[in-house]
Amino acid sequence: MELAQLTWPDAREALRRVRLALLPVGAIEQHGPHLPLGTDWYIASHIAREVAETDDRLLLPGIQVGVSEEHGQFWGTLTVSPEALRGQAMAVARSLASHGLKRIVFVNGHGSNGAPLDEAARRLRAENVFAFVFNWWQSVGSTLAELFPDPTAHAGSIETSAMLVVRPELVRTERFDEAGPANRWGNFVAGVLVGSDAADFTETGNVGDPRLADEAKGRQLLSAACDSLRRFCGWLEERSEEELARRPHVP
Repeated sequence: MELAQLTWPDAREALRRVRLALLPVGAIEQHGPHLPLGTDWYIASHIAREVAETDDRLLLPGIQVGVSEEHGQFWGTLTVSPEALRGQAMAVARSLASHGLKRIVFVNGHGSNGAPLDEAARRLRAENVFAFVFNWWQSVGSTLAELFPDPTAHAGSIETSAMLVVRPELVRTERFDEAGPANRWGNFVAGVLVGSDAADFTETGNVGDPRLADEAKGRQLLSAACDSLRRFCGWLEERSEEELARRPHVP
């Protein structure tokens, strides 16, 4: 169920019943000439919504704008600082905990959000609020390797396949041929990263070939991600607060 759609009496009953909440976290950043700026948000919110709707879990209003400074030279990209994202995630989790629900999963759709969300989770645990970061692409590593052996770091076949399922009307298939040839993230000299902004190594914004996208593979990928999130939620719901809390000093 979706928290924003509930009245406060309905929210009271939901918060007393459910065991955890899902907070989708995305980004508004360039995704090549063919995908919308909201790609990371659309995918993360889709996965979170699927799991919340098919199971008795609470879907929170998500955080759409993430840490996207590395895409800032491309028009339309929005970004917040890592500190701002960390602070907002912690504030939402603390608000939830004030109503008695102390388990929350950050369903993350963008790589650069990972570090601030991890830090938020560590800090919250010290307050006995139990937050965890679910990076959907990391949860389905074997599926990715099987379905997408080509390099697809950003706006390539992986994200394009997912978007053909999630928001197909926003995929500009007629622009696939405009996508650039970059197939690795970053510029390196002797193993040293010397260019970490997307504009340093891709003129079109993508890394990977969207022409290799496939809707059927996208469905398999999203299904695997949802299944993985369900498994994690099931594990988290079964844990007691004592099991989740920080350990005492070693003897």
